[in-house]
Amino acid sequence: MGRTKMKALSILVTSALALTLTACNNGQSASSGDSGSKGGDAVSKEVTITFQNINPDPSTPSYKMIKEIVSQYEQNHSNVKIELDSLNTDQQKLKLKTQAAAKEVPDITIVNPAAQMKPFVDAGLLAPLNDVADKDGLKNTFQDGLLDYYSFDNKLYAFPDGNNIEVVFYNKELFKQVGIQKLPTTFDELITAVKALKGKGITPIAIGEKDSWTGSLLFMNILLRTNEGPNFLKDVLDGKKTFNDPAFVEAVDAFQELVQAGAFPDGATSIDYNAGGNIFKTGKAAMYIMGTWETGSIDASSVAGKVGAFQFPTVNGKGDVNEYVIAPGSAFAVSANSEHLQETKDFLHYFITEMPKIQFDLKNAIGSGQKMKGDLKEAGYSELAINLNELFKNVKGGDLAFDNTMNPAIAQAHLSSIQNLFVQKEDSAQVAKEHQSAFEANK
Repeated sequence: MGRTKMKALSILVTSALALTLTACNNGQSASSGDSGSKGGDAVSKEVTITFQNINPDPSTPSYKMIKEIVSQYEQNHSNVKIELDSLNTDQQKLKLKTQAAAKEVPDITIVNPAAQMKPFVDAGLLAPLNDVADKDGLKNTFQDGLLDYYSFDNKLYAFPDGNNIEVVFYNKELFKQVGIQKLPTTFDELITAVKALKGKGITPIAIGEKDSWTGSLLFMNILLRTNEGPNFLKDVLDGKKTFNDPAFVEAVDAFQELVQAGAFPDGATSIDYNAGGNIFKTGKAAMYIMGTWETGSIDASSVAGKVGAFQFPTVNGKGDVNEYVIAPGSAFAVSANSEHLQETKDFLHYFITEMPKIQFDLKNAIGSGQKMKGDLKEAGYSELAINLNELFKNVKGGDLAFDNTMNPAIAQAHLSSIQNLFVQKEDSAQVAKEHQSAFEANK
């Protein structure tokens, strides 16, 4: 997957809601083509499809999207029951590992792109979905190149729920309350803002680091800057650099500076992703450094209308703010051992066909991986969403998350290492050395 970093730019440039939706077709193709006869066929067999997902919070647009599409499908297919297994991200990852070991993967589950999903593909646990993608031109509804992150040996194994960049969401009222008049464009200015907020008893940056990927994602922003551009991890994989490189050590130092300045909630490692996000969405934290997939959820929360966003700043004068940590979405995959493989594929085709229209209607289209149409302002989208859509237009490229780039064993060593920095200060050179040792032992 070495070429994925290069693809990121072309994909995300089109991500700014190019407004050319061919996906939905008003829902007609799915209803008429996907097991359509079953709804009125009294002799059709009863089928239960287990749908594992990572949207457990009923207040979020993504949760509402899934419920709405499932309800539509069950109404049109009286013999089909969709059983939802809704978990937070880390719970789902852990549960899927256990299920995979027993070869009991749910009919539909969630996988992450590139390196994270490869072990499941190699083990033969996921069904190829080229037939689903080819039906009614479904694959053409996705941004060019995006499905490559979920493909191996020309076989597609999952459909992504989005394509996002990581930004700094901020609460305008809390910034004003503390007297922060200029948005941070340098890391030093970010630290100054953190200390000012902390001094007023306000949590500077919300995070839920019990789900260890959150701290890693933030760290990758810093590494992208200290490396003065993308591809640090690719260079490690290619043998051009090691984790002992000054750019990595500098990134660890800067990350620890954030922690030591009191940037994060007390007990961050005991707070899960949803709870961490809710610290920001209930107005108790001033910033939230997260992917643009959170836009719709923020706009549906109590801080709606009070939130802006800015690019992660330069670090020690290094980096380009138009380069981002890029997050091709988590994705929907089908078990190769499903007892109802065709019915599951039929439902997934319907789901992916309907998803962009429902997401747009729910004001949750920012960061979509599928092509959209429609005027955001006319559709009632927030100023935040419209501004983020403008940021997408100027993306110059970036890096994938650490665990989407390195194999699971190396990624786990990294996740644990970064999580530990929330608990205690470490020698940055030693942290780098531990990363290198893990890489050499597991590459």
